[in-house]
Amino acid sequence: MGDHKEQPLRVGAAVRRRRRALDLTLAVVAERSGLSVPFLSQVENDRARPSRSSLEKVADALRTTAVELLAAADPACSVDVVRADTTELAPEPRTRSLVRGHHQMHASEFTGDHDAGREFQYRNDQLMYVADGAVEIEAEGRAYRLGRGDTLYLTGGVRHRWRATVPDTRVVVVAVAEHIEAVRDRPGR
Repeated sequence: MGDHKEQPLRVGAAVRRRRRALDLTLAVVAERSGLSVPFLSQVENDRARPSRSSLEKVADALRTTAVELLAAADPACSVDVVRADTTELAPEPRTRSLVRGHHQMHASEFTGDHDAGREFQYRNDQLMYVADGAVEIEAEGRAYRLGRGDTLYLTGGVRHRWRATVPDTRVVVVAVAEHIEAVRDRPGR
């Protein structure tokens, strides 16, 4: 029994998101692509799978590429287990991705310290969870000390940096993936 099984992609949601981002109706996309409104509706609702040729026509109508639409597609049904690598003896610090593939959520586990001088700024919101040890986080001109079990939520656009203050610290960072437009640009950022 495998932990990860590739599933067909559902491109409909990606087509709908792109169409709505451009503020277009199905009728306009149908006119630009030469495809029918009912077919495009079925594609958006994942009741029809477009051929490569049809997907390229839709992409052209949406001023993007078929590759970009496929990259933004959702897996049909996805269950994926990412196992802890108990045999890894890599020197600290180390980073481990907790989510494989191209999804709406990204999660990483950081063990040990890292470049404390490095500043981060993510487009979308993120949550930092201290699984073990302790960290100091500087965000928006303030310092926050977090210990085991503590969390810090950062809205998109907040510049921050962090450092481990205890050996063998483990921090889990969960964020909305960068390719998702979950947060509109905030004034003053």
